[in-house]
Amino acid sequence: MTTLLTLNAGSSSIKFALFGSDPGTAGGAEPAVRMLWTGLADGLGPGLAAHLRVKDPSGSLLADTRLSGAQATHGGAMQSLLDWQAQRGDHSRISAIGHRIVHGGTEFREPVLVDDSVLVRLQALAPLAPLHQPHNLAGVRAAMQAFAGLPQIACFDTAFHADQAAVNQRFALPQALHDAGIRRYGFHGLSYESIVAQFPAVDPALANSRVVVAHLGNGASMCAIASGRSVATTMSFSPLDGLTMGTRCGQIDAAVVLHLLRERGMGVDDITELLFRRSGLLGLSGLSSDMRELEASALPAARLAIDHFVEQAVQQLGRMAAALRGIDAIVFTGGIGENARSLRARILAQCTWLGVQLLPGEGADPPARLTSAKSSVAAWVMRTDEEAVIARHTARVLRRMRG
Repeated sequence: MTTLLTLNAGSSSIKFALFGSDPGTAGGAEPAVRMLWTGLADGLGPGLAAHLRVKDPSGSLLADTRLSGAQATHGGAMQSLLDWQAQRGDHSRISAIGHRIVHGGTEFREPVLVDDSVLVRLQALAPLAPLHQPHNLAGVRAAMQAFAGLPQIACFDTAFHADQAAVNQRFALPQALHDAGIRRYGFHGLSYESIVAQFPAVDPALANSRVVVAHLGNGASMCAIASGRSVATTMSFSPLDGLTMGTRCGQIDAAVVLHLLRERGMGVDDITELLFRRSGLLGLSGLSSDMRELEASALPAARLAIDHFVEQAVQQLGRMAAALRGIDAIVFTGGIGENARSLRARILAQCTWLGVQLLPGEGADPPARLTSAKSSVAAWVMRTDEEAVIARHTARVLRRMRG
């Protein structure tokens, strides 16, 4: 059995998961992966309370360790994880590391073995995803140091959307700008891959249907999927576009940016900070980017933020249904999509014009159907598993490398 480690590095956290894989044979069946444990190191960085937590597949806690000093960095957290693994007598030899990379640009349309040249090309995309790309790549560099000589495999959120029709990838700009990379890319692709992979088990009819998947979380997007393939999505050139998000503004008239530059005297860095980090639910409410805090608040601004999130979700869902020229099913996933039952119900209650008929109550835990058998459009909630997708991609690349 091959052992694979997956990493999803953020600004102050790293999500880990260890998988066992049967790589199969070259050209044979898809590699099967099985999660052995999953971990989260969060609070990494100066002034934060860093912890490492590890759980087994059933959710039971295996480790809960405070990290301090050099441990409270991305590289230190990975070393602490390895130390913990050795202390528990698990000497499984890791064969490869798989990484989530948000932006692959026009060049990277499938998982790739990382070397110094690849890192340089991916770093050039950092301005397009400033909340993600620098931290994703910092995780790769830390892993290359901690696991010297092991294959590092980059898996891209943009790749799932790379085969969309040209008309859905274009902005109405001159060809030269499109050729220079100014186009609609789309994101959350690893999450959408995870959902599509679940269709046969949850409801086989979904595999050949027109489905809108709503990945709702601190980052939020929707994807129109036909027969398992991306047709259109709400995010575009960067992960800023589309739905209202935790701290990101979502869809905005480009002239607003010009106005901020010309009339308000704001610089590029100030506008970047505003649109990526101080807008969305946080900007609307003035309170929090966390939907749980907003739902618990009686402040009118918190109500406005939730109302805005719901309204934009309903409008963008209609846009995705139009891209599909009809809709058979809606799937909710992501931190909000999976857990905010009343919010899911509010969105679906505004979709009766599509033929949605909700089941009584606020829904159920994933995976579960949210609509009645008479509903002409089925609605589901499913739990995304980006780590398993990364592990499968990593196993495929490793199999090709081994011939």
